[in-house]
Amino acid sequence: MSINIKPLADRVIVESAAAEEKTAGGIIIPDTAKEKPQRGKVVAVGNGNPDEPMTVKKGDIVLYGKYAGTEVSVEGRDYLIMRESDIFAIV
Repeated sequence: MSINIKPLADRVIVESAAAEEKTAGGIIIPDTAKEKPQRGKVVAVGNGNPDEPMTVKKGDIVLYGKYAGTEVSVEGRDYLIMRESDIFAIV
């Protein structure tokens, strides 16, 4: 999938994974109690800073902080724009 937005410098655009619908025991979680997902797929990557190249690339599945990034809506889809330093790990 391609989006019509290009992040600048060390920023990446991440599409969040869907929030869990059920617990491990099978209990359905209502929308008001769902936790914000902390995993997503990188859909766009900036060019990085001159002294520090980007580590993540488009298509990587990443883990990030609970309150990382800024939520944006592009072409009817929700994304997070965050700095690469807000990403904890590539899965």
